[in-house]
Amino acid sequence: MSAEPAGATLYRKEPKVYPRHVKGRHATLRKVAVFVLLGLYYLLPWLNWGGHQSVLFDLPNRHFYIFGLTFFPQDFIYLALLLIAAGLTLFFFTALAGRLWCGYACPQTVWTETFMWIEEWVEGDRNKRMKLDRGPWNAEKMTRKGLKQLLWVTFALWTGFTFVGFFTPIRDLGQSVLSMSLGPWETFWILFYGFATYGNAGLLREQVCKYMCPYARFQGAMFDRDTLIISYDAERGEPRGGRRKTDDRAELGLGDCIGCTLCVQVCPTGIDIRDGLQVECIACAACVDVCDQVMDKMDYPRGLIRYTTENALEHKPTRVLRPRILVYGSLLLVLLLGIGISLTQRTLLRAELISDRNQLYRQLNDGRIENVYTLKLVNLDDHERRYVVTAPGHPDVEVDVNPAPRLASEQVGEFTLSLKAPTTLGRGSQDVELRFQAEDEPSIDITRTVRMILPFDR
Repeated sequence: MSAEPAGATLYRKEPKVYPRHVKGRHATLRKVAVFVLLGLYYLLPWLNWGGHQSVLFDLPNRHFYIFGLTFFPQDFIYLALLLIAAGLTLFFFTALAGRLWCGYACPQTVWTETFMWIEEWVEGDRNKRMKLDRGPWNAEKMTRKGLKQLLWVTFALWTGFTFVGFFTPIRDLGQSVLSMSLGPWETFWILFYGFATYGNAGLLREQVCKYMCPYARFQGAMFDRDTLIISYDAERGEPRGGRRKTDDRAELGLGDCIGCTLCVQVCPTGIDIRDGLQVECIACAACVDVCDQVMDKMDYPRGLIRYTTENALEHKPTRVLRPRILVYGSLLLVLLLGIGISLTQRTLLRAELISDRNQLYRQLNDGRIENVYTLKLVNLDDHERRYVVTAPGHPDVEVDVNPAPRLASEQVGEFTLSLKAPTTLGRGSQDVELRFQAEDEPSIDITRTVRMILPFDR
């Protein structure tokens, strides 16, 4: 067995990828997606809705404002349901159309595109960037690299600032930054999230997609031969080879691929789509755009590289409606309908009753039986409310709340509620339905059933 040469290593440095700029309908869609998604991210904290920041997760006060709706920690079920819906959405669209999420909407893709736009604006196109990196460190190189890093760091810090602005009112956060009075946690998270953005989108780039992202690894479990993927039509393109536009490819025994390698040059992960479906492919369709342009110049039909399915490449019919699509789609539809109906039926008042464990009941001087409960009320409205508590199904039951239930907007209050009933109500225990209603807004109306403990023997 031959010895390893001196200085040899089992690892090699990953070569830097220099994606070529490309235009086309898919590139336009990606650009629109970047502007829409980043626009939502950077603008939403600055917009007000219903008297509050449109999206604000106020952790210290345990209030979560989302487009006019106020949620409390007790509403955690909505977060759980939304996460399940997000997972089902990912499964549904992956089974249907492959890695659309990765190519157009993934935060890694969106921010990486932005960082690459900055790099291209400062350092130039692909050839100029490669030449600049190979060249010596002169004044021009230091100026361009320095300006790029300055813009990257500024953009990353602004991203971190906006991230914290979803948890701390962003206008107050801005004032704290200007007055140099940021708290330690705000400072930490701005720097941490800014550093993560700079590292992932500026330095690591495609390495995140190729080696760090778990989605690339388990996507195969959701693919089948009817899943829409980006693929090279080897039957049409092979054997590949260079030729002039006027040459007859049939006489030369060549396929439609001219071997220009532009599909490799535009790929943000640096793969060759002609080698077949690969885990590194994020389905950005840059290769589709550039190949179509080459086909146009050669007067060949478009679609040598295209969105297609494995069955279509083998001239077999493609089934869109198949069991996994129907299952994912049905579950997602039911879940979204359930969330929507729940939100529309959501009342602006919440009540919880806990019976006094120290004394199940006590008999009053007038012979009536009294049960005492701890009442917790949550006012989800934007206005102060006073509430009336009654037992409409039991007119002989007296309801007393101390102090009188009155809550400011989004306030949580704790009260003592007592029920006084005659012994004729029954023996053992009886269910009593209580009605909670706002005095000046009858539509805010909920009912709760409590169990009233009574003597077993009269």
